Amino acid sequence: MQIEKIADNIYEIAKGPKVVRIHDDIKKFDMLVPARVYANDFLLSKIKQDRTLDQISNVACLPGIKKYAIALSDAHQGYGFCIGGVAGTDLLEGAISPGGVGYDINCGVRLLRTNLQATDIVSTIPNLINRLFDEVPSGLGSQGQLRVTQADLNTILNTGVDWAIDHGYGWAEDKIYCEENGTMTSADSNLISAKAKSRGITQIGSLGSGNHFVEVQKVDQIYEPEIAKVFGIHNEGQVTVMVHTGSRAMGHQICQDSLTEMEYAIKKYDIQIPDRQLACVMGNMKEAEVYLARMAAAANFAWSNRQMITHWVRESFKKEFEKDPEDLDMHLIYDICHNILKQEEHDVDGKKMKLNVHRKGATRAFPPGHPDVAEKYQLVGQPVLIPGSMGTASYLCVGQPNSMDISFGSSAHGSGREMSRTQAIKKHWGSEVRKELNSMGISIKAASDKVIAAEAPDAYKDIDQVVQVSHDLGIVKKVVRLVPMAVAKG
Repeated sequence: MQIEKIADNIYEIAKGPKVVRIHDDIKKFDMLVPARVYANDFLLSKIKQDRTLDQISNVACLPGIKKYAIALSDAHQGYGFCIGGVAGTDLLEGAISPGGVGYDINCGVRLLRTNLQATDIVSTIPNLINRLFDEVPSGLGSQGQLRVTQADLNTILNTGVDWAIDHGYGWAEDKIYCEENGTMTSADSNLISAKAKSRGITQIGSLGSGNHFVEVQKVDQIYEPEIAKVFGIHNEGQVTVMVHTGSRAMGHQICQDSLTEMEYAIKKYDIQIPDRQLACVMGNMKEAEVYLARMAAAANFAWSNRQMITHWVRESFKKEFEKDPEDLDMHLIYDICHNILKQEEHDVDGKKMKLNVHRKGATRAFPPGHPDVAEKYQLVGQPVLIPGSMGTASYLCVGQPNSMDISFGSSAHGSGREMSRTQAIKKHWGSEVRKELNSMGISIKAASDKVIAAEAPDAYKDIDQVVQVSHDLGIVKKVVRLVPMAVAKG
């Protein structure tokens, strides 16, 4: 597969025929658009180590795809789509593929500010991280501390963050600073299987496992002081809190249910695709409508989940510092999705078109003045949160105009794995990773040492390079660099 450098940080696989082996058959497909990779030379060398290029060129064969199939600077192999993949397809006649969203629907990140300084909390970090770990249930199969009824669950699936706020889990203003205001109105809980509901009902308000976390951070560097002030960030050493989790087993089951139906649909409609993991239907088909309503319900579950965790984070700080969260200025800066499909308007060949924009392991990066940016942020652009691995930096950025031209208003969502969890566990002892983090002044609390080993910092790409690529391309502008002080992992 030939990939050529066409500009700084931009590589391209030209559109044209692609030969694919499916079992014992050799088939030819057409890449309808070029496949683009946004990376520097070093990151591209990492991306080439797995099936990312093959997967993104497969995406370029999807019916109705427009402009480019995109792999961002944090891209790595996933299910169907690479993680760090973006694709826009025609609203009605283009493909809608669950593989372009993934299993953890609306896995996302939110950032809270505080008026505390790092020097204020150094001595209490061990107590604080223990409180956070106790307050926010985490780990594989973890259950939330909240018990909801079936009727409550249906309302959560239909209304998202509204249910949590209405029941006292947060502040009314929180929803203003969530993507989509924390609710996708197309959701329909009636379309969610009993199995998905049974898996989700006990997990609402829990962090989960893997790379999900609650992280206490401090501001390490401010690149754009005036923009930072709009977000309530005023000085280096200021304490923030980042939450990363998604729709848990609920989203996983919804994705699995939908994939099963899509695999039947591609046979029913004779839809030709180069990889069964890209199972899809066209946007004007009934199956597409059903998937979008289910996906929206899972997204709403995730927003409500992060909202409840936010409440317990605030409560933990209240107990530890004996101050009301409002007095600690624990306001939400923003909450952003990673795995989602949005129907948005974009320029294609000089014309405005409504598209199905798949973002898998990618995050929205809308520029100043975009109508979907919160009113308070209209002049600076949408906050873009890009977390690193535990032990490395995270970034608060803002979307820039070039994102609309080259990436459907999308940016990298994190550092992106360089090593599988299995490889990381074979390479590392969790206890040794813990010691290394402690030597860096970072406290870590996790469900097990195995989790710590799987999430070792060197299992991920260099977050500074990943973000710099998006910054240099004009997709985002770096505003603040954050570094961890304490991490609670699932």
